[in-house]
Amino acid sequence: PMGLQEYLQNQGKTKSTKMSTSFELVQTFPVSPDELYNAWLDSSTHSAMTGGEAHVNSAVGKTFTVWGGYISGQNLSLIQGKEIFQSWRTADFKDSDKDSELTLRFKEVESGCELTLIHKSIPDGQPDYAQGWNEHYFEPMRTYFGG
Repeated sequence: PMGLQEYLQNQGKTKSTKMSTSFELVQTFPVSPDELYNAWLDSSTHSAMTGGEAHVNSAVGKTFTVWGGYISGQNLSLIQGKEIFQSWRTADFKDSDKDSELTLRFKEVESGCELTLIHKSIPDGQPDYAQGWNEHYFEPMRTYFGG
């Protein structure tokens, strides 16, 4: 049988282009799409579900910081309970690097909410953010939501 690490690594289909990396991760949580969407855009719930300090906002055009300011960006488009589209960068990005793009899609499934995370235009030379999403978001979120 495949170990958890292998399984998690196989969850991220990583595609590299000359200047940037993109990947997609899919996870399911035992909550409704609305509950997960709202949790992502609420500072206290986002902090509680990840264990990292979050200052987020549920309005288009507003900026956010998470993990004590390590990650920052802006809400570019929001569809209640369905999709969050954000510009996204970390303190590891060079000043000259363009922001990456983060799309979160929320879909109702029998067991709750299927979350599809699409992270695009990550500049070359960055850490493995697919692993970061698993370790710093999905694992604590499973604990928080009881999944």
